[in-house]
Amino acid sequence: MSENYTLPIDSNWTIDDIVTVSTFVDKVLQVYENGVLKVTLLAQYDKFRQVIPSKSEQKQFDRNFEQQTGFSIYRTIKLAQATTKDRIKV
Repeated sequence: MSENYTLPIDSNWTIDDIVTVSTFVDKVLQVYENGVLKVTLLAQYDKFRQVIPSKSEQKQFDRNFEQQTGFSIYRTIKLAQATTKDRIKV
């Protein structure tokens, strides 16, 4: 994974939106590094979806993110939703 990546920031986003998306991305990355509590990840995902409500924009964001980092937001969230464990770690 590249330690340096750029988030595709929408020019219409507020500072709070940028922080929300960045925090969510950090949680996704933590799943692969140290693990994250399932409730924390899913709560951040809900906030992320408020910033990017369009499914097509979410998919585009995920493709860009996966190209840069090698990690899929979609697969991470599907894993979190499917598991009964309290902590998600890959």
